[in-house]
Amino acid sequence: MYTPPKKVLDNYAKVMIDFALGRGEGIKKGEVVYLQYDSEALPLALAVFKRVLEKGGHPMVRGIEEQFQKVMFDSASNDQLKFFPKKYTKSLVDTIDHRVYLIAPTDPFLLKDVDPKKIITANSEKQMLRKWLFEKEDKGKLTWTLCLYGTEGMAHESDLSLEKFWEQITKACYLDQSDPIKIWQSTFNEINELRRKLNALPVDRFHMVSEKTDLYIKLGDKRLWQGGRGANIPSFEIFTSPDWRGVNGKIFFNFPLYRYGNIIKNIQLEFKDGIVVKASADKNEKLLKEIISQKNADKIGEFSLTDKRFSKISKFMANTLYDENFGGKNGNSHLAVGTSYHDCYSGDVKSMKETDWERMGFNESIEHCDIINTNEKTVEAIMKDGTKKLIYRNGIFML
Repeated sequence: MYTPPKKVLDNYAKVMIDFALGRGEGIKKGEVVYLQYDSEALPLALAVFKRVLEKGGHPMVRGIEEQFQKVMFDSASNDQLKFFPKKYTKSLVDTIDHRVYLIAPTDPFLLKDVDPKKIITANSEKQMLRKWLFEKEDKGKLTWTLCLYGTEGMAHESDLSLEKFWEQITKACYLDQSDPIKIWQSTFNEINELRRKLNALPVDRFHMVSEKTDLYIKLGDKRLWQGGRGANIPSFEIFTSPDWRGVNGKIFFNFPLYRYGNIIKNIQLEFKDGIVVKASADKNEKLLKEIISQKNADKIGEFSLTDKRFSKISKFMANTLYDENFGGKNGNSHLAVGTSYHDCYSGDVKSMKETDWERMGFNESIEHCDIINTNEKTVEAIMKDGTKKLIYRNGIFML
């Protein structure tokens, strides 16, 4: 079993705790960090735990063993699947200042034989948790980040050795450099300059053209492009949460989607006035339609583009965190069906109510599923006065 060098793990921990949390500022002394990790990520979890202590923080730790999930879905009744410890969870949310999750699925297909409806049922009961976390984040009192710990299972799906898989992680996150945080800061400065230019454009809608793709996306009022903020490591994408009601056309996703213990291949979606009216896939189409059948999961919550000049990710990694930041030859674009991001609103987030989000075309759902297209594409911005500007071509922002 390959274990990354201590330098890589220590740098990974520093990037997460000293930089990614706190929106690029790191944690402060006395703050509480809730660390969740899949069991195989224990070496990195220990390094993160140690770094929290070194920075004067208070770590709270929860290890996650995948096999317990499998037993639950195999054996639990509907009542047990729906169980939600409301008081305990609310107390936890009130206590923490930051969240870290280390993703390390041992077997990407562990839940393959589980009825997806059971997983959806269990997830639906977590809507209250999502609401509490969003509310605290909207108030500026909570930050989060997540990262990937490479496992044999993911490496196998990527057709890479585990050591080669870790080379992609190391390269993408600058973990072999003497000062990876300095490089991240420089990268985010460049991303934020692109964001500034995008946010200055008086855009009405975008038009994306690619293989089997001809899609119009309405930006919506008071929208912001976001990126370069540390919520994911790595993170090279620039994204927004558009007005879901103004999405029309079709889009093809060439990257496989790993979801609920299964793989869905060659997804195609067609939208009319913001709603998915047709969904197909070459593999596991039934699962795709079950995902979309969840409340408001037939509408989009995110539109994203990645500039290949930033991303060092050049291999398919069989994990959304990396695949949605793919650089390669053409960069990538992804849509997320499901919930929107409130920080893509340019006004006072703290003053917004649920009815306000609904009125402005921000989507709300228990689901947030990113689906990725890495084919050659162009994205044109259609301005409010009808003029047009090419903003993205062959994986590069044209700004």
